[in-house]
Formats: sequence, C-alpha cells, structure tokens
Amino acid sequence: MTRIKICGLTRPCDVDYVNRYVPDYCGFVINVPRSRRNVTPQRARELAARLNPGIVPVGVFVDESQSAVARLLNEGVIAAAQLHGAEDASYIKELRRLTAGTLIQAFRVASPADAERAAESLADYVLLDSGGGTGERFDWRLAEGFKRPFFLAGGLGAENISDALERLRPFAVDMSSGVETEGVKDPVKIEAAVAAVRRYS
Repeated sequence: MTRIKICGLTRPCDVDYVNRYVPDYCGFVINVPRSRRNVTPQRARELAARLNPGIVPVGVFVDESQSAVARLLNEGVIAAAQLHGAEDASYIKELRRLTAGTLIQAFRVASPADAERAAESLADYVLLDSGGGTGERFDWRLAEGFKRPFFLAGGLGAENISDALERLRPFAVDMSSGVETEGVKDPVKIEAAVAAVRRYS
C-alpha cells in the first residue's frame, strides 16, 4: 500500500484535519524562515502532541545542525527527519551516530544524474521533487524504474495521484500545496487526496 504524507502543517486545525483523514505521515517545516510554512521547534512540539498516535511526525530541515535534528528525534517530537539542504554523506553518517531516527533525504530531480545521485543516498528513504516547495512536478520519466523506495513530491493532488501511482509505484506520496487553498491546508482537498491514494492501493 502506498503511504501518504501531508506536509507543512502550521496550525492546530491542520493537525485536526490529518487526525480526521489519517495519512501515514505528516510534516512540520522546522527552523526554515524563508518558508511560509515555517514553525519553531517549540511549535512543532505543540502540534505533534495533538497528533493521532498512528501518524508519523516528520521534521523537515534545511542545513540544520545534526545536534538540533537529533535532539528532536531523540526526544520523540518527530520520528523521522527529512533533509532538504546540502546535507552530504558525512552529514548523514554523523547524524546516524547521534540518533536512530528515520532519515529521508530530498533531491531535486532535473536530470538522470540527479536520480542516480539520489539512488546512492545513505538515508533510509529518498524524496524526489522538483525543488523544495515549488508545488510543481518534475519530469516523472526521470523516476521511472527507480531502484529503491522513495517519496514522490511536487505538484501532487487528488487530480493526478492515480497517474503518479500507476507510472512510478512510489513508496509514499508527499503533498503540501496540492492540499491547500489560498495557502492554507484545506480539509476537503486532504480528504480527496487521501481517498484517491486509498482507492488505488
């Protein structure tokens, strides 16, 4: 069954929405001031505390220190860390020394070389995207036949989920702007997107 992640939660009502429709993962963008979905670690802690225990909380980071990421993992605020910056193999090795939490490394996929680089990541999973937070899909042909479990992101919503699942068979789909209206999470769109994945799976 394809897993579902709803990313970029910022409000208590966003958590209520995911609790209602029960995706597998939800994401909090932590300490990324340039993102309109940014929350502080304390805010992430407060929001995650409201979360249904069956939903895995994921912290999304950009070039955050390994110690700060590990602290949130080890304290149980999040169960997985999604890395969207210039984190390299040495960064991931050091983070693994500090924590046993699940690691997801994001890659902007614009060429076959990008897909090859993603396939070699030391993280538990990789996320293939058009480039953090754009809401645009990349050329899915670049992910066809990808050899390891991956999260698919970028421009996904209820209207194109079935096509994505049919073509790429991702481990998980990751949605943010595709389940928003005027920049905030929309419960109707979340319900439709989750239902679309569940119907296919």
